[in-house]
Amino acid sequence: MLKILFEDNHLIIVNKNPGDLTQGDITGDITLGDKIKSYLKKKYNKPGNVFLGITHRLDRPTSGVIIFTKTSKSLKRLNEMFKDNEIKKTYWAVVKSITKKKSDKLENYLIKNQKQNKSYVAKVSNTKSKKAILFYKVIFELQKFSLLSIKLETGRHHQIRTQLSHVGFPIKGDLKYGYPRSNNDGSIHLHSRKVSFIHPVTKKNIEITAIPPKNNIWDLCLNCEE
Repeated sequence: MLKILFEDNHLIIVNKNPGDLTQGDITGDITLGDKIKSYLKKKYNKPGNVFLGITHRLDRPTSGVIIFTKTSKSLKRLNEMFKDNEIKKTYWAVVKSITKKKSDKLENYLIKNQKQNKSYVAKVSNTKSKKAILFYKVIFELQKFSLLSIKLETGRHHQIRTQLSHVGFPIKGDLKYGYPRSNNDGSIHLHSRKVSFIHPVTKKNIEITAIPPKNNIWDLCLNCEE
């Protein structure tokens, strides 16, 4: 079931469920894009193919705000806005309790291993590595975990997962990046919480917040004040 957060003639913004694919991969599973196209086709009684532009992606086990476009014009403009860092995104991540450095800037060079679909921190920068910068702060403490609010300055493959793991804070449930146990549903506790930007066509301020998936830890996190 789609969780639509915003829709107009140009954009459709949804709250992605963990486990949904943003776009197709080798599994051949139905994608979030496929579901949105079906929804648009039915809602507007479109006889032919439905255009849907993918502006960015979320990893399959993550959840939260993701923006799609309904026209090629808005796709082109949003792609430029992402490139120019005009789309501001905030992520939530649940990690083991952080006792030191309640806030920090993480700056690394990342290398993507295509075969493993995994990124690593490079010891030194080289032609294959890409600079990655994020800022985190602890915004809520649970008994065994800390809730982080994260802002990205760059958008690299598995950036948050890689950088947090590198400093000893793998995200809850993220076996690929060093957390000892998986979550029962295969998700990880990484959520695209908020996005804000100027609408590429109407020029209105858009700010969208997504509620995390329903589970005990995320429910407790909703008590925090960002």
